[in-house]
Amino acid sequence: QLQLVESGGGLVQPGGSLRLSCAAAEFDIGVHAIGWFRQAPGKEREGVSCIGSSGGTYTSYADFVKGRFTISRDGAKNTVYLQMDSLKPEDTAVYYCAATWRFYYCSADEFHFWGQGTHVTVSS
Repeated sequence: QLQLVESGGGLVQPGGSLRLSCAAAEFDIGVHAIGWFRQAPGKEREGVSCIGSSGGTYTSYADFVKGRFTISRDGAKNTVYLQMDSLKPEDTAVYYCAATWRFYYCSADEFHFWGQGTHVTVSS
């Protein structure tokens, strides 16, 4: 079974940084496209950033994180990261990573295998 585990969330002040990790258990994460999504209380799950399989270099970012967040892979660690800089209170949410074979829009509907999520709270 394809298993994903998120980590790295926590409480940070506005303007601070966090690096989220999405680790694969007993499979090669490199053969899958990976997306980061978030869901705040009372809101729909929304796409944050997506990255293609390791055979390509395509990445996408939602407008509300462009220039602040960076998605990347570390093949040796079988992990995908989301580096989050210049965090804002509105970034507060549960962040999930998910896997699929291919994406076109970085939409949650395109992804089929999900982690359990990690909480990010941005507050002073």
